[in-house]
Amino acid sequence: MMTIGLDDVIAAETVLSDVDGLQGRLVMRGRSLDDLAGHVGYEAVMALLFDGFFEHAPASWQAALGAARQEVFEHLSFADPALVAQEPIDAMRALTARIADGDESATALRLVAAPAVFTAGLVRLRKGLRPIPPDASLGHAADILRMAGLPAEPLQARALDTYLVTVADHGLNASTFASRVVASTRAGLVSSVLAAISALKGPLHGGAPGPVLDMLDAIERADHARAWLEAVLDRGDRLMGFGHRVYRVRDPRADALKSALGPLLQDGRADRERAALAQAIEAAALDTLRRRKPGRTLETNVEFYTALLLDALGFQRDTFTCVFAMGRVAGWIAHAREQASTGRLIRPQSRYVGPPVGEAQER
Repeated sequence: MMTIGLDDVIAAETVLSDVDGLQGRLVMRGRSLDDLAGHVGYEAVMALLFDGFFEHAPASWQAALGAARQEVFEHLSFADPALVAQEPIDAMRALTARIADGDESATALRLVAAPAVFTAGLVRLRKGLRPIPPDASLGHAADILRMAGLPAEPLQARALDTYLVTVADHGLNASTFASRVVASTRAGLVSSVLAAISALKGPLHGGAPGPVLDMLDAIERADHARAWLEAVLDRGDRLMGFGHRVYRVRDPRADALKSALGPLLQDGRADRERAALAQAIEAAALDTLRRRKPGRTLETNVEFYTALLLDALGFQRDTFTCVFAMGRVAGWIAHAREQASTGRLIRPQSRYVGPPVGEAQER
């Protein structure tokens, strides 16, 4: 039986994460997102995902990751003007390709450090500023903000940490599957992560959060929301930030990020008027979708509050996919190691529907 898009096809068994689309629950290695997001740091979740996949694990994953940030920083010296002028996700991917391929924990740590260090450095270089070297003594989230020249007080660092934890792994999504396919060939972790980044940049996957802000900019006022949303649906277009391939209820990651945004709003570190506009648009969109598409369950997804949170932290919208990669890279690496441990090459079949032999020549 053929299933277009591989919907409901089981392609792997994993100990890493379980996405329960009917209950709206995400579990990573036996721990629910509710127990992780806002409660533990990204380094702890990285260690949780990596557990058992590397023969030589460092005594302290946090210290080792700090050292890895310092190590990969040296590659920023190769960011020439032509590279800096590229889209951030493309420039970050190109710099990541400089890392030597391998399967050991040292390579894994360099790959976790790479999106953080390279994106922060590229942000600075695009402004004509010098990259800020990493501080290995800081937590990963705090150092990302500091290297990017953004406010890095504990409140902001906790918010970014929550984001990185929330998106660290999410079942067999497109980029993770790409990582596993490459890993099944024994190409190495760098090759797997590069494939995953390439999948992530697509607008149907990780390239979507920026357009949520474009939607807010276009609507401008809460009383304009319904007419604007109706016009989008009349054209047959998607509403960015709503609906998910797996979840049939609200995306639990949206709630985790909404909670992370709350303290920034309460402390005046985020634009309250913009947040109020976003909440009004969210309510109008959900009501419009229920009315226009009664046979489908289309709820708020992770893209919506990703856009609001990363914007509040000061990231430019064209870097959002890079920030997504900062969190998801740990999941990609863990899945690549898990796939390689099975020793099975991923090689599905296709069904030929082209012209019969000889027909093409006759035309």
